[in-house]
Amino acid sequence: MNVRFFALFAGVFCITLAVITQGVLPFVEPSSRTTRVTSVVRTDFGQLKWTVSEATDYTEQQRRGRNIYLREGCWYCHSQFVRPVTGEIRRWGPVSEAGEYAYDVPHLLGTRRIGPDLTRVGLKYSDEWHLAHFYNPRMLVPDSIMAPYRGLFHEPDAAVRIVDDGAGNRTLERTEVTKGLFDFDSQQAIRLTPNAYGLLFVPLKARERKPIILTPNDEYTGETVSIAAETESVAALVSYLQKLGTNRGKWRDLFEPQSLEVMDATMPRSEEWIAYGKEVYERRCIGCHGAKGDGNGPAATFMFNQRPRDFTSAVFKFRLTKEPLPTDGDMLRTITRGIRGTAMPPWYELPLNDRLAVIQYIKYELAVDRSDPASPYAFFVEEPPGPPLYIGRPPTPSQTVLDRGKEVWQVAKCWECHGQGGKGDGEKAAGLKDDLGFAAVPADLTSGQFKSGPAVEDIFRTITTGLSGTPMPSYRDSFPDEDRWALSYFVVALSAFKDPLSLQPLSIKQEARAALNDLELVADKPERAYVPDPSVPASGPPAPPGEKQAPAGG
Repeated sequence: MNVRFFALFAGVFCITLAVITQGVLPFVEPSSRTTRVTSVVRTDFGQLKWTVSEATDYTEQQRRGRNIYLREGCWYCHSQFVRPVTGEIRRWGPVSEAGEYAYDVPHLLGTRRIGPDLTRVGLKYSDEWHLAHFYNPRMLVPDSIMAPYRGLFHEPDAAVRIVDDGAGNRTLERTEVTKGLFDFDSQQAIRLTPNAYGLLFVPLKARERKPIILTPNDEYTGETVSIAAETESVAALVSYLQKLGTNRGKWRDLFEPQSLEVMDATMPRSEEWIAYGKEVYERRCIGCHGAKGDGNGPAATFMFNQRPRDFTSAVFKFRLTKEPLPTDGDMLRTITRGIRGTAMPPWYELPLNDRLAVIQYIKYELAVDRSDPASPYAFFVEEPPGPPLYIGRPPTPSQTVLDRGKEVWQVAKCWECHGQGGKGDGEKAAGLKDDLGFAAVPADLTSGQFKSGPAVEDIFRTITTGLSGTPMPSYRDSFPDEDRWALSYFVVALSAFKDPLSLQPLSIKQEARAALNDLELVADKPERAYVPDPSVPASGPPAPPGEKQAPAGG
């Protein structure tokens, strides 16, 4: 009896002590409230460097999203802490720092860790990807164990009819439900496309616009649709997720597993690899790109800003070839890196064999014109990619190069689509369409979310080849290499010293800005981050011989 009593007393005592020391005391009097973090900034000359900065608090919307995250129990399965072990660093990103949790009370470090860690999820996926994922995770990841959160959406009970608006467009019938979701009398329209099953996603921005049902390629042929409308709650939750990790700045642009660079790679056709590639495609790609590869998967309706790629037309944006078709290396680079700012995530976590196999399946099974069933046209068989274009080493950046890039920007009339400030609001932006009839929104170059990649070489490649299937032309024959390099540096500089999420200029002193712009300054790791505060000494290993160590600045 005495042994049992003491065992019970010891158990209760240990549990109580743990609650007090790990729960009550940190909440009442935190041992550290530092906001100091190391983050990556882009300099005026396009370099990416680590520097010491201050973490920022959540906005009102992000804090509301955090409360919803708590309410729905997301923290139970998802951790928010990158531990200093190689596996986690290469999977999630840089090790967590105390300053990242300055505004997190209580901390949401997670318990079970059966879902992906979310410490670095911010800007890894687009808002549209998150919306589709919350509505039904298995649309995007068929083997996901996450439950759908359809309760965060507004789903009217009755289906809504598609009708003619009298001006040659298809719209939705005016009902009490649709009048609460759209402004039918607005002069601005929003073009939405149902998926093949008749599900239509309606974003919050539709509240001030009239609906146009856009199906230029018969994406849906039915007469009624079921609506899943975005709500303030799910918008806040997505806003919170996009904040996670962004206090570390543009760290993803330096993330080694995502920085694959391939000049050329070609695999001989293999039926075994094609069969395996089909399995990979059905597990990872079918939700957006569809079973036929036509870009009309069940989640495609959520991607109203930019549709998933239609592989059947064999039109690929990102390549380093003179001819339209990319090499295996081009496709491997795109799959590994993802396409920043869109719903196409990076797939560096997939085994290399999976990525190579799915390329085989896309090339030989999906990129085929089957309009004539008796004579299908396999693009990669009939029009194999030519040799890759050569890209030399970029010139050393300077103010002179940037000034020349600004001149080329004017001469090439980049501003007509991207706007004088590069925000994608040029005079021709509103009417641009891609080859399939969907809106082609010019990139906001000030965001630093470059689809083709974060390096100046990536921008040069895009300017050189153009983006097939879009209004973005090739400038390879219009401007010499030196002008295209100058323009590339100018484009990269549009996002210099800006917060990657809010796009607002960073609060940084001119002395620190000048120091970071020093081309010889080495600040390639958090341990060698530039320290603006002279009272805080720089830490970390010394720079290699011939390189300047990141010093404490002014």
